Amino acid sequence: MADDVESAQLDFATELLDQVPDTLDDAGAEPDEIRSLARDLASALRDVSRVAISRGCLLAVSDPHKL
Repeated sequence: MADDVESAQLDFATELLDQVPDTLDDAGAEPDEIRSLARDLASALRDVSRVAISRGCLLAVSDPHKL
């Protein structure tokens, strides 16, 4: 189940990153839209960081020489 949650978090982060160029290149983008995207990106970055740390800890436990 944890793998499924992590996969969903990584997919959401990828979707957000795909939105960034369109939003930032849109001269008519509303400040609230940009703030919302920034909040979502920060949340996704937090999740991706958590996944990376978790995976790194698993690697360290299974083989401390891999880190």
